[in-house]
Amino acid sequence: MADWYTVKQGDCLSSLAAQRGLKDWRSIYNHPENAAFQQQRPNPNVTAPGDRVYIPDREALSKSGDVDSRNTYVLARDKTSLRLVVADEDGQPYKQVEYELTIGKDTYQGKTDSSGLVQHLIDAEASSGVLTVRWDGPPARRCTWRLKLGHLDPASEITGIQARLNNLGYKAGPVDGTLGPLTHAAVRAFQEKYQLTVDGDPGPITQAKLEEVHGC
Repeated sequence: MADWYTVKQGDCLSSLAAQRGLKDWRSIYNHPENAAFQQQRPNPNVTAPGDRVYIPDREALSKSGDVDSRNTYVLARDKTSLRLVVADEDGQPYKQVEYELTIGKDTYQGKTDSSGLVQHLIDAEASSGVLTVRWDGPPARRCTWRLKLGHLDPASEITGIQARLNNLGYKAGPVDGTLGPLTHAAVRAFQEKYQLTVDGDPGPITQAKLEEVHGC
């Protein structure tokens, strides 16, 4: 049933579409009722708790079949694309390193590309995962990250700033929406690295640079 929905932490348009049986996130994002939401969130991959979106009814599908026989139809679940770039604290990508990505019951293995990219189609309703990267050495070593999918808030929110800084290695502390000493120090370090005004204030210019460097 079509209705308005208030976004919660961990929601994304892909997961909402999958839960409601819609084709994909575009069914929600491109609906005329969500014109204001599009203006507020020009990146459909980033939502914030409290956002209001209109979720339309599922489209009726028709399929021909022999009425004198038993027919079985399987509705394929659409997947969503997960893209991660693995890099060191200086932003240099880890190129051609082996990784293992586990999302729910699915495990993917491979090597990062020349930009450190890991990319796979995953279950649209997945909310967490684990990424492990391995180096043969010497010395042999490995790093593991626990992933929260759909938890990245917009860069205009303190929580979105903290999450991006942490992802980039700036140690902004807990993603709690509090602009405390750790977050201020991380913002200053980021501003210094990218030759911005170093004042610890995550204003619009710093937010835009964070989105650029982070990739969203």
